[in-house]
Parts: sequence; structure tokens; C-alpha cells
Amino acid sequence: MTTRDTMELREDDIRSHYLAATEMLMGVDHTPRIGTARHAPVVAERSPGVAATGRRFRSTTPGLVTRSTARADGVRLLERIAEQDDDDPLTSPLQATVGQALRRALSIALAVGQEYARQTPLVELKKANLEGRLPADRKPEFTELLAAEALAVLYTFGNATAFLLAPHASERTAEIGPVEEVLTDNAPLALHGALWELDQAIAAHAQDDATLVATVLAYAEQLMAKVALRGQEAPRISGFTAASWRVEADKLTIAGFKPALAAKGTALTMTFKKPNEVVGNHIAKYQSLRLAKMLMAYDFDRKLNPFAEMGGFIFTFMGDGAPGTGKTTLIQMMAGLLNDYCKVAGYPFRYQNFSIDQIDSYQGKSGQNAKAFINNVLDPGVIGFGTIDDIDQIAGKRGDKQSSAGQQEVTAVFMEAFAGANTVVRGNCTFGMFSNYPENVDDALRQRSGARFLVDGPQTREDYIDILALLMGKNHEIPVGAHELFAAQEMKRAVAASFEGHSRPHEDGLLRVWDQVGRDIGKLDTIAKLGTYLKAIQEADPRFTGRAIKNITDAVKVRAMDFELPDEWMEQPDLFLFKPYDEKLAMIRGMTQKITVEMVIQEINRYADSEFRYADKSDEVAISNMVRDFGRQEEAKRRYLEGK
Repeated sequence: MTTRDTMELREDDIRSHYLAATEMLMGVDHTPRIGTARHAPVVAERSPGVAATGRRFRSTTPGLVTRSTARADGVRLLERIAEQDDDDPLTSPLQATVGQALRRALSIALAVGQEYARQTPLVELKKANLEGRLPADRKPEFTELLAAEALAVLYTFGNATAFLLAPHASERTAEIGPVEEVLTDNAPLALHGALWELDQAIAAHAQDDATLVATVLAYAEQLMAKVALRGQEAPRISGFTAASWRVEADKLTIAGFKPALAAKGTALTMTFKKPNEVVGNHIAKYQSLRLAKMLMAYDFDRKLNPFAEMGGFIFTFMGDGAPGTGKTTLIQMMAGLLNDYCKVAGYPFRYQNFSIDQIDSYQGKSGQNAKAFINNVLDPGVIGFGTIDDIDQIAGKRGDKQSSAGQQEVTAVFMEAFAGANTVVRGNCTFGMFSNYPENVDDALRQRSGARFLVDGPQTREDYIDILALLMGKNHEIPVGAHELFAAQEMKRAVAASFEGHSRPHEDGLLRVWDQVGRDIGKLDTIAKLGTYLKAIQEADPRFTGRAIKNITDAVKVRAMDFELPDEWMEQPDLFLFKPYDEKLAMIRGMTQKITVEMVIQEINRYADSEFRYADKSDEVAISNMVRDFGRQEEAKRRYLEGK
């Protein structure tokens, strides 16, 4: 289904370019201008006396009078693809798929270029140039329009290639480096340069079918990034960026410099954990369980989740705790639940983790990696779960001289994605940030986590008995003793006790504010008194801003929907998952409860406790560092005076 402002890219227009696209893949003549040739072109073996019959592509675009840069050996991309498995004389099915995808992508790109020319004066100027009557004062305009068309065609080629090959991607990746041969004289020459550089990349990095697909996908992504960067300030590019085309046969939408995403899940190889294998962390475990089921309520037709519409959806959350308290186990549990639910429903599930090895020394590359991670998880065609483990090491604090440029880039991307002007929460995905040292995370980025999961691990005597019994396994006959195994992990009872524990603050700094407000205005039982308490917190910690209030109210709305979707709804999708959106919305509304003062107080204290905990740790770390620096200065001064 297309929106009103999206035009259809007709199939007949696309197929009219199949011949030209096929000839490009069979052979083009191109002498590189910017890139450096590192691999010899494919030279077809022929019997003696047999003349070459391969056809070379020549531009037939009206209005373009160009000189050939032909050389004896052209770029034969189809032959390059076929030679990647020298031991097999036949083309493999995946090699044929790559060739078909490239032809389709080239044809779509040429069709988009044709549409761009029709919607701008370019068609008229090409005709005038061909007839030799192009006015001198319009030559700069003609040059700019040709360059804009070339950028539009190049980006569409990369975009369509990545989209069409995404379902064939494996776990293999290829690091091909940035693309160089980006030419903007005209669209055909731009595509020739792209095919030449893709040929070089395949020769260097593709050894089998899996690496062939990985190499082509890597090239498409690098091409899109380079062209989008060039197109930011390109004149007359608005004819491309302001338009949107839909290729219905492929379910592909071309919308300017915005990557199209194919609905493909990921095959997970992690070790999943069952909820009963997570000991302690009651609130974090309970909210993770509920969030997994919330995500499954997403409606793929409406591209919206009823929970997101009602305001009770957790888009981002922060899980913090000391090392070894169970953060990784929570990730494994939630990913396992989503994976199982999606298998039953037949939904594509995509899990991705953004790790420290994606911070790159190349300028801009770390930001590109972060943006690709965000876009992959946000894809409205999948159920997505994105995690950022050890975010304090990945995203740098702004103004921190110890943070690398790559870390600063990542921080900027995450801040814009999680609560930026263009952020749209559909309810199909969630992002979890995890850290042992959340006080080292940039304040503004940390406050973009709508929910807080304190991952404090086993706490009670019962917790420690349960985790010992769980990890010991069954290869023993040691009696349990006077203890009912896992009774303390019974979810509802444990969660109720955990929430009730936040009826008063835990952190000393917040507790002082709580006591002072209680003495001044008495019991917090009205909105005015609750607002007074919030203002007192802000006076004690200026970092407690309006965004904190929004996060608290979102958490309260989640509490108002303090129910767990029945397991039967996940096991039998017809009971809920496959129902129309409006019916799902009505079913959820019927299960909600009224917001109470106790809920609001508990969520204020839970959130504020976390902020005071982070601030206290951050201040203590800063003070310790200053004390250490002063000690070093004094020691240096002493040694200096002794050496005189």
C-alpha cells in the first residue's frame, strides 16, 4: 500500500531498461579517474582464430555526446561473478541471483533517473544539447542537472541492490573500505564507474558464494553512504529527495537518500535462557517478559503497536548493575522469548548488538555503523531488538577529552535516534542499553532511556540458594534442605514486593529530599504535592529535567497496563496476534487499570533513585580522579625539588 505522495514506478518502465542493464553487466568500457585498479579485468578464454563476440555497452541516452574511454579489456561483471569458484564450470544459483539482482537494480536506477529528468528541465536540455542549440547561459544548469541525475541513479542502484540481496545475506561480512569512483558527469558514466569499482571489490574479497553476497552488499552500503554525503549540498537534487517512488513487484520504496530495508530476520546462535534461569532481578525480569509480549502486539499492516498508541510502550531502557549480576542473562532471556514467539507467529525477528569493535578509526565510519545498526532494528517490516552492551565504553561523553571522535559520533547518532525530532515510535522494536558504570554515560543520552532496569542480581538468602541449585545442575545427590526451590522467584509476588520497596527512596540524597518534602507538605496524595516533590528533586539535582518527568509518566502508563498478555495468545496467534489492529487495541484497553498515587510515587522514586545513584557515582569518580591528580602533582613537585 502506497501513500498518496508516493508515485508508482511502472514495471514496464523498469523492464524497458533490461537490455541496457544486461549489456552493462556483460561488458562496459571504463578507464578509472579516481580509483586505482588493483586487479586485472576478466579476460575470456577463446579458441584460436575465434573473434570476440561480447558486446560492449555504449550510452544511447538522448542528448549525451560523450567520448569513449574504451580500452581493449573492459569490465565484464557477470564473468567476474562466475569465476569466483574456479573449480565449477557452471554458474551457481546464488551467483545467478546476484546477477539478476544487479540487473534489476540497474534497471530501477535508470528508470528513476528517467523520472527525475522528466520532472525537471533535464529532458528539454538534453534534447537541445543533442541538436546543438543549447544556450550558453543554460549550460551551468545542464551540468548541475546531469550531476544530480547521476547522484540519484547511483544512490538508487546501491539502495535497490542492498534491498534485493538482503534476504540472501549470511553471517559473513566484507570490509571493502570506502568507495572512490563516484562520477557525476552523467548517469551512464556514473554507473560505469560503479560497476568498475564493484568488479574490483569482487576480485579482492569474494572467494565463494557467501563472500560474494557480502562483498556486493558491503559495496552497496558504502556507495549509498558516499553518494548521500555528496548529495547533501548538491544543487538541483530536490527533484530526487522530495519525491518518492514505489516498485510494487519488489515492495521497494525509493525515497531520496533514505535506505530501503528488506524484512529479513536474523538467525540467532546465542544461548537462550528461560525465565526460571534468571534468579533475582525481579522487576527487570518482569518488565523484560512483558516487553517481549508487547512487541508481539505490533500490527504489520497498520505499522503500529496498540501499546505505542496508548502510551505504554518501552522504546528504550537502561539496564545497570555491578559486573556478574545478570545483564547478559537478561538479554539472552528476552532474545530467546522473542525468537520463539516470532517463530510461532511466522514474523521476521531481527536481533543486533552494537559493540565496541564497531568504533572505527576512519572519520565518519563509526557514525555510519551506528546509523546502520539503528536502521536495521527500526525496520518496520520486522520485530526488532537492539542491544548496546557496555554503552559507557561505546558512546563518549560530550566534552570528554578521553572520548575518541568515533565515540562522539556514536553518541550523536544514538541521541538523535532515541529522542530526536524525526524519531517515530511504531512499537515494533526496542533498544536496551547496558552498563556496569552508567554514570560514565553522557547525561543527555542516559536520560533518553525511558525505563530503568536495576540489574542487581541475587539479593536474598533464598536467591542465593536458588542460583546455587540452578548452576550446580543435576549431577549430584546433595539434599536441598529446608528450602522450597524457586518459590522466591514466583513472579507476581516478587515483583509486588520489589515495587512496594520503592514507596520510599533508597539513595541517601533522594531520601533527604523525601523527608524534607514530607515535613513541609505532608502525605503526597495530590498532583500538586507530587509536582512539589518533583521540583524539590530538581533543585537537589539540576539534571532532573522535563525529560525525566516524561520518562516517569511513561513508566506510570506502563504500570497502568500492569498485566501480562496470556501465554496462550503467543502460542495460538489466531487468539490475538493475527486479529485486526482495532480489535487488538480494544482487547488491550479492556485489561488496563486506573493509575494510582502509589504507582506514581513508586515510579518517581525508582527513576530518581537511579539518577541519584549515577550522580553520586559520577561525582565520587571525579573527586577520586582529582585527588589522584593532586597527589601526582605533589609527588612530581617533591621529586623536582630533590633533583635540584
